[in-house]
Amino acid sequence: MNAEPIPDPAAATGDVLVSVIMPVYNAESTMRRSIDSVLAQTFAALELVLVDDGSRDGSAAIIAEYAARDARVRPLHQTNAGVAAARNTGIAAARGSHVAFLDSDDWWMPRKLELQLTEMRKRDALVSYAAYQRVAEDGRLLSRVQPPAQVGYREMLGSNHIGNLTGMYDRRLGDVEFQRLGHEDYVFWLDRVRRAGRAVCVPGTEPLAFYLVRNGSVSANKLRAAGWQWRIYREVEGLSPPRAAWYMLQYVKHALRKRGGV
Repeated sequence: MNAEPIPDPAAATGDVLVSVIMPVYNAESTMRRSIDSVLAQTFAALELVLVDDGSRDGSAAIIAEYAARDARVRPLHQTNAGVAAARNTGIAAARGSHVAFLDSDDWWMPRKLELQLTEMRKRDALVSYAAYQRVAEDGRLLSRVQPPAQVGYREMLGSNHIGNLTGMYDRRLGDVEFQRLGHEDYVFWLDRVRRAGRAVCVPGTEPLAFYLVRNGSVSANKLRAAGWQWRIYREVEGLSPPRAAWYMLQYVKHALRKRGGV
């Protein structure tokens, strides 16, 4: 059977510019792979906003190198303020019609943006996401995260089905900032889905992104992560203790599934 021709992304999505926001902090060992995966996207109408969060290694020089080579790269620099602040700086500077995020140690498959934009157009959606793989520092595949075909706010309360490295939103939804708290990406996508009413997943099981799981990462502390989640339910989302406890059980179940694969 002959493969279907790849559609022209510009024809499929119309007049669209995607702002890809990448915080950078002491990332000289990993950031080239991340940046290259963005610039190699089949949907080329993008800007890559690289926010140097006060790096002390060679990250700033690498950013300057890419900016000199590709006009789509926009370098920004700030004193060290953390990943949430760096993403907020990127959002404030973004010029695109859509916003996506990628950290400086994760990477994308080439058709990631193209497939998401096409799905958003087809389904008239303001938020989209995709399947991704969790990868160890030594290159081992840890698990594949296969999200549901569509999620609403209630489904998102049970688990963050939108991996931040796969999420994208249409700016007609309006911008919000990342909050400086644990699981800040989860709080951000909860807001996006609540405002949009729903979010849609790129169909199929092919992962479109790769998430690097670092040894000893902050989120690897399960007890601390559970505490963050409880705080989100009670203080950010304002759930009653019984509702928070019910969703906490769903959160634990989905967290185990993500780490075990599907």
